[in-house]
Amino acid sequence: MSDRGASPLSLPDDWPAHPDPILVLNQMGSFDWDLDSGAMQMDAQAHEIFDMRPDEYDDRPESLSKRVPPGEARRLDAVVSQALKDGSENYGAYFRIRCRDGALRWTHTQGYIRRDGTGRPRRIIGIVRDATQELSDTEARRAEAEQEDARRRQTNIVQLTTAALAHARTVREVIDALKDTHGLTHLGATSLVMGLVEAGRIRLIAEGPDGSFVEGTRITRIDEPYPMSEAVRTLGPCFIESPEEFAERYPKLWQGITGLNITSAAYLPLIVQARPIGAMGLLYSDRRGFTAEERNILVALGSSIAQSLQRAMFYEQEMDLAQSLQQAMLPRTIPSVPGADLAVRYRAASIGGSFGRDIGGDWYDLIPLPGGKVGAVIGDVQGHDTHAAAVMGQLRIVLRAYAAEGHPPGTVMARASVFLDELDTDRSATCLYAEADLATGVVQVVRAGHIDPLVRRTDGSCHRVTVPGGLPLGLSAEFGGLDYPVGTIELDAGDTLLLCTDGLVEQPGADLDDGMRTLSALITVGPDDVRDLADRLIDVADERGGEDDVALLLLRRRALDSPRSGGRLKQHVPPGDPRALSETRRMIRAAASAWGARERADEIELVTDEMITNVLMHTEGTAVVTLRVLTGTDRRVRVEVEDSSSALPRRREAGESGVSGRGLLLVELLTDVWGVEARGGGKCVWSEFVVGKGADPA
Repeated sequence: MSDRGASPLSLPDDWPAHPDPILVLNQMGSFDWDLDSGAMQMDAQAHEIFDMRPDEYDDRPESLSKRVPPGEARRLDAVVSQALKDGSENYGAYFRIRCRDGALRWTHTQGYIRRDGTGRPRRIIGIVRDATQELSDTEARRAEAEQEDARRRQTNIVQLTTAALAHARTVREVIDALKDTHGLTHLGATSLVMGLVEAGRIRLIAEGPDGSFVEGTRITRIDEPYPMSEAVRTLGPCFIESPEEFAERYPKLWQGITGLNITSAAYLPLIVQARPIGAMGLLYSDRRGFTAEERNILVALGSSIAQSLQRAMFYEQEMDLAQSLQQAMLPRTIPSVPGADLAVRYRAASIGGSFGRDIGGDWYDLIPLPGGKVGAVIGDVQGHDTHAAAVMGQLRIVLRAYAAEGHPPGTVMARASVFLDELDTDRSATCLYAEADLATGVVQVVRAGHIDPLVRRTDGSCHRVTVPGGLPLGLSAEFGGLDYPVGTIELDAGDTLLLCTDGLVEQPGADLDDGMRTLSALITVGPDDVRDLADRLIDVADERGGEDDVALLLLRRRALDSPRSGGRLKQHVPPGDPRALSETRRMIRAAASAWGARERADEIELVTDEMITNVLMHTEGTAVVTLRVLTGTDRRVRVEVEDSSSALPRRREAGESGVSGRGLLLVELLTDVWGVEARGGGKCVWSEFVVGKGADPA
């Protein structure tokens, strides 16, 4: 070809001197295109690739138009023109040719552009080759990659859905995990519906997007013409691949969801142990049809979801049983107590930090006692399960029985510990028992491994009351430590006693003392009304969360509305029990102070001591000591000491040593009046002390 006076163009440096054999071996044809003259020569291999006989080609590119479709020609011209304009040295392009039999075949061309010294393109030397096999291999690799991506996506769907369901403990949480925006995105669905099988019917528990509920589908029979019913009835999936199919197969349901732009749906039976427990529907608005892989993955997901749903149903059944058990064990009502405002609260522990509630062994109780007293109990059985709740119920009953029999607080706690130790359980329990005389404000407190009580005074201040304590119930009997010392608290009118379990105080990583100080500060600024205060404390516990339940009892001593002979305390003093004698002395001193008889406290204590000593020395039974305040013209403190002997006390002369024989002399000297009364098979020796005029100070 002529270059019209220009210097001959040279081939590329790497262009072989005799390329034909190499090109033929690689099934390539060559061409030489003179851009000035427009002539383009092709070798025989190129003719074969274009499926043209030599006589059909006249060295002009236009001759190829019968083999290159117009669209492909325009795309190829655009590639070449762009390379010529932007100074490129080469270009490459895939295009299709139409063979003489009408079939389309992929072809590839690569051209090398030769320019003169000014950069003007003068010549293109290139190759063409059949690219059918190459693109087939590429397509196969692409298809394989797409299949691998699909498998990876399916695996991710299973993993993500399973991970989300792993944290779901209730049916509501299962639904929320699936209906969550990301959950539906992973499933590829627009919305979800779900129903549970109950007594031969399907009850809808998730109804898809807001406002999509179809009237009459809340509860449906399994034999009704609905896709969910069909899935349950046949135990097989129901795939709906188009709106037309939906309308044809389920016209009644389709009429209700026409406006939701549903284009396809998959209804899956939820089967556990070959039994349908429900069905789930995934609704799509951006797709039609399901591939075999998609169907398989949805069926597999349905099985996983069914397992999670059954686990959640079992958990809810267990929780319902445990909660019913605990509610049955806790007092249904709290009796009204004259002279006191009361409030009790119980909060179950939170689970997973937010959603459900766990069950535990915390309890409270309020026990009417002989003599107008009241017993307040707060306790916590070890553990958070139905067994803890069952042990709690039994322990509450025996504590109530022991207290109602009139035993002193220390004895009540010791007997309860023995009972728990003999019970067939490995659980221990902490407990605090407070026996309050609201007429005097004297509260006797005994503690078994429990946290101390708190008292809020009328000025709003709140402080922790340190009470000596023993081992938790069950452990004290096991280790032989049944000694439970009794502490005394005095409540003025308007003071509030607070008993609680450690769930209200303890926080992860915080010291118990810090928790008690925090609680005291909260009570100080809390409402005056005990019910409002109890609500506030439980609200704080809810806000804080925690994995322990909370029991709370508040008792506020009221001022009596009118004078009455209401103050009464009672104590049993068995032979050989110096602790009981010491507790009686503390009770006398506290009562005398509360009743405004502080000036005669020593006299009352000494006379009572002599009366008790007389019983312990001259009878073989227990001395029952009762203190009460009487009102009338004078306000008096009456002390009664009962025993089981009918022998009356008699005056005796003091011996030479003067050690005995002076008891009745002291009684006569220190009391204002005394006497003896027959009581059934025994007697009661009583003494009265005038302590003032007018009304009872309580």
